[in-house]
Amino acid sequence: MTADEKSELFWDIAKPMLLEGTAQKSTMMGFPCLRTAEGQFFASLEKESADMIIKAPAERVKELIANGVAQPFAPNGRTFKEWAKIVPVDRELWFDLIQEAFQFVEDK
Repeated sequence: MTADEKSELFWDIAKPMLLEGTAQKSTMMGFPCLRTAEGQFFASLEKESADMIIKAPAERVKELIANGVAQPFAPNGRTFKEWAKIVPVDRELWFDLIQEAFQFVEDK
């Protein structure tokens, strides 16, 4: 899947949240992203590859990596413990993980 197709999928999944006002489009470190109405970042796309990146508890990130669903998110060589780059491109998986990421930041 091309970067443009991944980006289109991401924003299509996010559309209901954007229309409801529970999420907003923004940028994080220059990456297009979603944040809550309160300003908490929870999902993003890598700039060149458009791989999805989500925020989750550090233990959940480790679990996703161990299961082969994610890779560490390490822009410029610095690993972010609560962020994971999602490897497979799958609409249902992306939808579930965006919801999970949103709930994680809302509960903080």
